[in-house]
Order: sequence, then structure tokens, then C-alpha cells
Amino acid sequence: MKRKDYLSWDEYFMGIALLSAQRSKDPGTQVGACIVNEDNKIMSMGYNGMPIGCSDDCYPWEREGEPLNTKYMYVCHAELNAILNFSGGSLKGCRIYTTLFPCNECCKAIIQKGIKEVIYMLDKYADTDSVIASKKMFDSAGVTYRQYQPTNRVVELKL
Repeated sequence: MKRKDYLSWDEYFMGIALLSAQRSKDPGTQVGACIVNEDNKIMSMGYNGMPIGCSDDCYPWEREGEPLNTKYMYVCHAELNAILNFSGGSLKGCRIYTTLFPCNECCKAIIQKGIKEVIYMLDKYADTDSVIASKKMFDSAGVTYRQYQPTNRVVELKL
């Protein structure tokens, strides 16, 4: 008889998004994303960080101040990184698991690539113009989104 306490697909893929977020050097917000096709195969992953070739030590991580002295002008979001990290074929019909609801810029990339579902963990910026715009665009484009329902399962990894 097979075991019954194995991870559900949602637990598995959100777990991978959470683990990916641990690669982020951002001292304030770590975000991870995992793109999965209709056959539950992982297509790509990403986390929020500086573009390739831009040293994590040479660019700012501040949240406030002059725009050029904050992270916002430089950091590539997890969802966009996952899309850009994909190296072949199509993402049409895929779903993306992300630890934070996508901003309007990532939303546009998700729509353009044909990703059809967004499963997110947190929506802590729900009242911002960026997320309101994202939801409006997702609704118009027929991209569904739902909040991940935590199971409170503990998974321990020894590395």
C-alpha cells in the first residue's frame, strides 16, 4: 500500500517557490517563483535578485531614498526571472506558483507568455496600484489567480 502523507502538488510547488526565495540576497523581501506545466513538470524557477553580471555587492538594497539609491531600479522580480530563465518551448497553459502576488510588470510578462494560472502565498500589497492593476489585467486576459491554502505541514531539510 502506498504512503498517504506525501506532498500535494500545491504543497510541492509552493515549497519549491519558498526554497527558491531563500536564494535572494534582498534583506527585506525574499520572493520565489516556480512555473509548472499541465503535466506537473517544472519548467522554470526564479527569485528576486540583481540581473546577471550586476554584483549583489555593488547595487543598493535600500527600500527608501532617491530612486537610483534603492533596489527598485535594479532588482529583477522572481516571476520575471522564472520566465526569463526558461530556455525552450512555450509556457502557454502553465501555472506559476509565487510567494508574493505579482506586480503589474510581472503580470504583463505572465499574460504575454500564456501562463493561465497564478497561485500566490501572500498578497501583502493588495491595496497598491500595482497589484490592483495586475488583478484588472489578469481578469481581462482570463488568467485565474488563487491564494495558496497553507496546510501547516512542516518539511525539514538538512543541507
